[in-house]
Order: sequence, then C-alpha cells, then structure tokens
Amino acid sequence: MSALRLYNRLSDIGLIAGSSGNVSTRSKHGMTITPSGGSPGGVSHRDMAKVSLDGTRLNKATPSSEWDMHAAIYRAFPEAGCVVHTHADACTALACLNEDLPPFHYMVVQFGGPNVRCAPYVTFGTSALADAALEALRERTACLLANHGMLVYGRDPDQTLSRAILLESLCRQYLLARAAGTPKLLSDAEIAVAVERFKTYGPRAERTKS
Repeated sequence: MSALRLYNRLSDIGLIAGSSGNVSTRSKHGMTITPSGGSPGGVSHRDMAKVSLDGTRLNKATPSSEWDMHAAIYRAFPEAGCVVHTHADACTALACLNEDLPPFHYMVVQFGGPNVRCAPYVTFGTSALADAALEALRERTACLLANHGMLVYGRDPDQTLSRAILLESLCRQYLLARAAGTPKLLSDAEIAVAVERFKTYGPRAERTKS
C-alpha cells in the first residue's frame, strides 16, 4: 500500500477529515509525504512530496507542515516505515483533556507499554512539536498530541493503518467507559501477563513493539 492509498483509506474510514491529517512512508531518499493543505481524494501521486530527512525538498511538491515530526520519527526509530498523524475524533477528544490513554484494557499494550502517552501542547508544524512527540513515543509506537490529535507509526502502511484503527477504537471505548463511570485500570502485574501473552499472539508471534 502506498502513502497515497493509505491517506485515502484513512479518509474512507473516518480517521481523516479534510486536510486534518498527514501520512508518510520511508523511502531511499528519505520519505514521501502528503502535501501541505491536501485532502484525501484531491491528491494525486504527482502531488506527493519527496523530502530528505533533513528537510531538503526533492521535488516541486510542498510537504505537509508536519514533515519535521515525520522525519524525526524516521531518524529516531529505524523500524518505522510509515507514519500517520490524524485528528481522529476519539483520539483528539482525549488529547484535548491532556490525558494519557491508561491501562483500562489489555490491548493498550499493543503500543509497547501500559499506556499511550499524551505529549504536551506545542504549536503545530514546529520542531518543538517533533521533540515533544519523540519523548511521548519513547518505547511506544503511538502517542496523543495535546489539543491536536494522534500519531502512530509501523513497519509498513498496513501495520500502521491497523494501529491507527486500534488507537481510535481504544480511545473511544475509554471515553465511553468514563462517561458511564470510573474505569478500573489493570494492575502492573496484569499488564505484565498481557505483554507475555502477546509475545506468542498472532500468526507470526510478533512482539508488541515489532
């Protein structure tokens, strides 16, 4: 799956609305990323920006304003082959509370630890936001961005799409539980057992951070 196809797919399932999101894939030159101000359905392959990881533009397309955040992830995490940033409803709602997604459900460990951190608010499109995101992503494959949205990476577009869907689903479930009462959080011991179980879960028995 290409970055453009993933971009359109995220729109089709409601995780991107209008220009409120961006997608990139790692490439031999650095990365290919959706263009500034683009919207799914209105972007073609020739509109996709090719950028080195130091920010050098390699074609005429203007990259997303969040290119620095994407580039920082590729530099910091060699296993990252694709990055997705969206303003998906449930993720953004929780991010606007400036709260982490806690261990209310065992599936949270799929992102590498007992929680998904929320990075503090920083102006969009800045290197300071990239720095804040990297800190929140330490030993994780996803984070929330306060008063902004969500960020997730994977080895390829298919895995990244799956993680984006899971994160939005978990944030929605957590907010529903909060609306009904006070969710019971899993203990450190219960989380540790879940982590061990996931080491042999699935056809390829992938580790939670693979």
